[in-house]
Amino acid sequence: MRFNFFLFTILCLNFLLTCFTLSAKPDTYSDQEFSEQHVQSHQLIFSINAGVGVITNPVRGGDNVPLVVIPQIAFYAEDWFFDNGRLGYSLLQTSKHQLNIVSELNTESRFFIDWHPSNVFTLQSSNADSPFYLQAAEASSVKNVNLNDLHKRHLALDTGLAYHYVNDHHVFSVQLLHDVTNVYNGVRGALQWQYHTQLGPVNIKPSFGLNYKSAELNTYYYGLKDGETLLGHVEVASSWQPYAKIDGRLPLRDEYSVRFHLAYYDYSAINDSPLLERDYSMTAFIGFERTF
Repeated sequence: MRFNFFLFTILCLNFLLTCFTLSAKPDTYSDQEFSEQHVQSHQLIFSINAGVGVITNPVRGGDNVPLVVIPQIAFYAEDWFFDNGRLGYSLLQTSKHQLNIVSELNTESRFFIDWHPSNVFTLQSSNADSPFYLQAAEASSVKNVNLNDLHKRHLALDTGLAYHYVNDHHVFSVQLLHDVTNVYNGVRGALQWQYHTQLGPVNIKPSFGLNYKSAELNTYYYGLKDGETLLGHVEVASSWQPYAKIDGRLPLRDEYSVRFHLAYYDYSAINDSPLLERDYSMTAFIGFERTF
């Protein structure tokens, strides 16, 4: 892990210590905030977040994604559920253990596709004709390459198993998904720890995790194919990529809250990719939430 990842971790811990100084009386902590698997059955959860934010794009010449309006929608039946683009079927449901079959779109393509579902409710400023620059290992000169010269990176649908273990306010998760659409023909997995708590009037959820991405996934999205550039075919190895997130909600009145989210995704494990301009991606958002 690189220094900037540890810096982000320190910032998260500093934020937690700051929140402990809040003296307002806590509100009752709801099951819906505790875990996405604990939403009451046959209940539709819908909210709109409006504010300012951004997803930084690590790809050379790629536009950052502005975050202005972010919808959230979830519905849980007895066995199946839909949660913000994640469709699943529950194989095991207890107070401590959750085992689900899940299916969702791979999010890596959002850095290449303006209309990716992850970006639908953002004000995307397209700049497809802007060049980015690659440097060949055997050459010192910089070669201008246009994003339009790259082959299209397609959407992929990933399906697999997700397991959650709940212990008090701690949620430990592990998942392993495989591309079922034959787009990149690889796998991805994740390990995550999340803590649900209430600090003063603020509902807060810090998360730390590790993403695994197979060589097939990394090569498809961040490698190069023959004929795309003068560099020829470039493969990218598999990777373990750490991340940290913190999500908070400050209730105001009735259905309104102040919502903030900060996330850091480390891409240094694949910094040998000629497509990457920086070795991280950050998501930051602050705004108001209206729950219906």
